Amino acid sequence: MRNMAADNDRADPERADGTRQASPETQATAVYRRLRADILDGRLAPGVRLKVQQLSVAYGAGPAPLREALAQLAAEGLARRIEQRGFRVADADLTGFAGLIRTRCLVEALALRESIARGDAVWEDGVAASVQRLSRLPRSLEAGRFVANPAWEAAHRTFHAALIAGCAAPPLLAFCERLREEADRYRALANAVAYPHRDVAAEHAALADAALDRDAERAAALLAQHLGSTGEFVRIALQRRQDGAAAGRRRRAAALAAE
Repeated sequence: MRNMAADNDRADPERADGTRQASPETQATAVYRRLRADILDGRLAPGVRLKVQQLSVAYGAGPAPLREALAQLAAEGLARRIEQRGFRVADADLTGFAGLIRTRCLVEALALRESIARGDAVWEDGVAASVQRLSRLPRSLEAGRFVANPAWEAAHRTFHAALIAGCAAPPLLAFCERLREEADRYRALANAVAYPHRDVAAEHAALADAALDRDAERAAALLAQHLGSTGEFVRIALQRRQDGAAAGRRRRAAALAAE
């Protein structure tokens, strides 16, 4: 794993040499945030084993704060505790993702409709600026294959947040954000499948136009199509993963039978 040592310059206890040392509580919080981001961004793939010794080296944290962070991720459903064997990143499954997409379509469509009805000039400016910013950024850092562009990903989150920011319902926005975060780790699986065939820029532009035209019906329908298209690419990616795993099991079984 790559070295991801945390920045621990908070008010922590001093070492003998006078430098600061992160407390276990601070380390647990820092490593939790970084592990969570790596799971949501797909850098830690669904099902991968989370070995404390390897993570300790990669994240620059001790075993105690790492176990605390992993337990917190398990409580959120992003990691899975395996009896006597530690932790794994939570699996990605088609049934769970289908329910997540349906929930996002219902909840975000409501937030979008409310934003269109209530949004003021500030909301309009936010939507217009965010879609323009997104359109100027490359989806991938390489043309020949998909390599995630962090600037695009950040602008993408900003655009979708801007669309629903005018709904004047903070708890609804918080729920939408939680659903989006959960969906992000699935979306990371689909990026290589969707790129470069899907014209995501055109989908975003149409969605922004409908919102700014105050056409709630068209905007809600386009949002559902947008989320549904992502869902289809995720389905293809997960099916490929399942087919690859099944083929691997068959090869191992054949090799054992031949011995």
